Order: sequence, then C-alpha cells, then structure tokens
Amino acid sequence: RMFPVVAYLAYAFGKLGIRTVLVDNIAALGPEQAAIAAPGDVMLAVSCAPYAPGTVDSAAAAHRRGVKALALTDSSLSPLAENCHLWLEVVEADYGAFRSLAATFAVAMTLAVAAAERAGRSAVSDLAG
Repeated sequence: RMFPVVAYLAYAFGKLGIRTVLVDNIAALGPEQAAIAAPGDVMLAVSCAPYAPGTVDSAAAAHRRGVKALALTDSSLSPLAENCHLWLEVVEADYGAFRSLAATFAVAMTLAVAAAERAGRSAVSDLAG
C-alpha cells in the first residue's frame, strides 16, 4: 500500500541528484535489489500494519549488514522500528481497508527536501521541473 510513497521518493531523489535505488520487488528480486545497500548508504523502509514482510525483512537484512535504516511507519511497536536506527511514526486516517496517505506523503516530501538541503542542492529549482 505504500508503493506510491516510495515511488514518489525515488522520483524526487532522482530529480535532486541523490543516488537512489527503488526496491520494487519485481520478479521477486526485492532481496537482491536491497542487498545493493552498503555501509555508508541509508535504507528508507516504508510500511504500516499489516506490514509488508519483504520490507521488514529488507530492513532487518540491511541492519545486519551495517546499513543505517530509517523507517516511516505507523507505530513505535512496528516490526520496522526494531531494525531501524530511526523511525518516524506517521498516523493516517483509516477507513476500513483504505488508508489515507496524505500525512505519509507530507513526511516523505519533507524528507526529500531536507536531504537535498543537507546535500547542498536546491530543492526548489530541482523539483520544479
């Protein structure tokens, strides 16, 4: 359910010139895609209840390899929190099986702009096109 968020982040980071690999798990290659991350990289894991097993497993594997991991998740009790150096808790409105992604997108956009500013890139001009 969080694919739109990570796809947006991959787009934004790419526009900002920040090296990014989108782990999309096409052809069940998620573990191989995530294994590209090495110490010095950061893995951003985004999932909420009922928590995608592939996302949880990738974050745990990255943690074991010494890759710093950041999670956007819905609870401090999320299985992502135990394998991430830092997690941001995002509470969304939930209507039955449908979860709004508005707050998660807002946090994702903030992360992209903050990463660009930290890297010394202008998020205003880069994201405008």
